[in-house]
Amino acid sequence: MTIFSTINISLRAMRTNKVRTGLTVLGMVIGIASVIIVYSAGEGINSLIVGEIESFGGTDLFETEIKVPSLRSGSASETQSAAALVQGVMPTTLNLEDYEDILKLSNVKNGYAGIMDQEIVSYENEAKRVMVLGQTSSYIEVDKSEIDYGNFWTEAEDKSLSQVAVLGVDIKEDLFGDLDPIGKYIKIRKSKFRVIGVLKKRGAMMTFDFDNIVYLPVRTLQKRVMGISHVQYMMHQVIDEKLIDDTAEEARYILRENHDLEHPEGPSKGVFDTGKDDFRVATMIETMEIMETVTGAITLLLLAIVAISLIVGGVGILNIMYVVVTERTGEIGLRKAVGAKYKDIMGQFLIESVLITIIGGVVGIIIGVGISFLISFGASSAGLNWKFVVPTESFVVALGFSSFFGIAFGLYPARKAARLNPIEALRKE
Repeated sequence: MTIFSTINISLRAMRTNKVRTGLTVLGMVIGIASVIIVYSAGEGINSLIVGEIESFGGTDLFETEIKVPSLRSGSASETQSAAALVQGVMPTTLNLEDYEDILKLSNVKNGYAGIMDQEIVSYENEAKRVMVLGQTSSYIEVDKSEIDYGNFWTEAEDKSLSQVAVLGVDIKEDLFGDLDPIGKYIKIRKSKFRVIGVLKKRGAMMTFDFDNIVYLPVRTLQKRVMGISHVQYMMHQVIDEKLIDDTAEEARYILRENHDLEHPEGPSKGVFDTGKDDFRVATMIETMEIMETVTGAITLLLLAIVAISLIVGGVGILNIMYVVVTERTGEIGLRKAVGAKYKDIMGQFLIESVLITIIGGVVGIIIGVGISFLISFGASSAGLNWKFVVPTESFVVALGFSSFFGIAFGLYPARKAARLNPIEALRKE
């Protein structure tokens, strides 16, 4: 018996009981569609995170931020530091002198340093609690933010503690409405600040809304509002991106010298610094790689969960095929009586099982791609940088899973059918 005649017989048998075949296929459709959706969502989340990081600056930047020292090292130190920061512990050792020392490195061309605070900002009868960012004057040169009208402060204004402010477009609308805010004064605590500029609309990165921020010169915010002398973070832009890791390591060396910290033995490149450091240096490339690793791990976890639904679908195929063999015992006996061989019966039921899973796989892929597109469309409509991507490997995995389960769960019923004694099979009939 040829393979084509075997497939034809299998298709006829499947059409004989459409409802049962449809329900069996449905189990595989759900599992395969889930595989496609998980892969596509993983790529979409990854593109969202990478896009958000890139919108913050670029891959030619490295960031320095405060970190709570710890006796631990590596990821354990990072975890402990994060927990301490959430609890309100605030290291005060990072300062503008550190920023300027790193700025002197041969591969550094620009940068900015800053600190953030939350304050009630008011104009006449309008008041709102918003994020206030203190930045050096070079912020507007390095960051993606752009002036819509007015201007940003100068370095001289920063160093002279000028009480000037630049507004995000949303806070400008909340406080001033249709009025031109340039030259007018807003109030923060007991001090008045003259508005000198408004930034172009930029949107939010994760939960950080750039359009709802009041920007002040960093020294002004430090001295006239918060009464401090430290900063929380610094960004530095390199000339040669290929040397960014070496430059970040030079920055670590400078900061340890400035803060009277011991230099660790051996190489310490990478996002995880030693536990005793009161700072953390990371390149944007490293940050993106970490995010890609995290999203990859989440995708694998979800795939493991999806695999359970595929196994359930496979068990459904096993049960259905076992019932089919029982129902068609007489047919099997008759075929064997007229000369059908072991391989013919084995092939018929095995092909029937594989066809069910392949059909379920193809339909599942189509539905999975469709749902993935709808998810991407909805996320994009919500303003998220979510790319519609269905990786080629998702198709390979989906069809591979469907074929594997078709063979694995169809093998036992097929062997049971092929081993039936024709006389006993006809007697049962």
